[in-house]
Amino acid sequence: MAHDITIILPAKNEAVSLGILLPKLRQHYPEEEIIVVNDGSSDHTVEICSQNHVKVVSHAYSMGNGAAIKTGARNASGDILVFMDADGQHDPTDINRLIEKLDADFEMAVGARQSDTHASLARRIGNSLYNRLASWMTGYPIEDLTSGFRATRARHFKRFLYLLPNKFSYPTTITMAFFRAGLPVAYVPIQAINRQGNSKSHIRFFHDGFRFLIIILKIGALFSPMRFFLPISGLLLFTGICYYGYTYINWGRLTNMSTILILSSLFTFLIGIVSEQISALHYKDIEDTKRRVIRKTG
Repeated sequence: MAHDITIILPAKNEAVSLGILLPKLRQHYPEEEIIVVNDGSSDHTVEICSQNHVKVVSHAYSMGNGAAIKTGARNASGDILVFMDADGQHDPTDINRLIEKLDADFEMAVGARQSDTHASLARRIGNSLYNRLASWMTGYPIEDLTSGFRATRARHFKRFLYLLPNKFSYPTTITMAFFRAGLPVAYVPIQAINRQGNSKSHIRFFHDGFRFLIIILKIGALFSPMRFFLPISGLLLFTGICYYGYTYINWGRLTNMSTILILSSLFTFLIGIVSEQISALHYKDIEDTKRRVIRKTG
């Protein structure tokens, strides 16, 4: 099927790798719109893009990977957006495999890196843990939570721009948002290529790994509140009852601590219910759009 496709590459000091990647992209996709978002680079990124006749949108200073993604989406004209890293680790020929998933009625397709392509054992273990935790939060299997290589329909992606953070965790947020909105997501296994040019990753494993964990918890509280609050409420209730049993057996009375724990369990449960109602408001427009589409096609 024919599509209007925009390929978006956030880049910070990736002139060397772009000099290799952009000719390949132009060779395989000569007519598609290609946007490089220059996130405050101090090298020759802009000149390399001009030589390869691709559109450049520049930030006055470095605002982060997520901010570059949002800038690229806002400036894209295609009805399908393809996001890939500018460091050359994604194979342009895999783009067609992602698009095929969209033709098969998925709304987003993610390039899932195979475990042997991660840079180190620690990163491999970390990504596996994040995938498992996010899968539990959303209730759907997530094969690669942090992959920056994905294709998605622009009309859905742009609805969630206001939720995306400006740093490295945009894939985490957008993946969970799609699942929570009931938009089907597919995973396509890919082999990541060794980084080229500015080969050092901008992600610091422990620092940014902790940030990823915090964001998963935040998104879980926003998009799947009861999955987040119900276990906490249950743990508080269980602790309160156990402590009450202990104090009753030993001193024959109900202590203030037991009362606080049990009340905290109740309050946490009620917060979860309210949060569940609030989170539904984020998807009101999505549901209205679905109903309009069903009426038109029906």
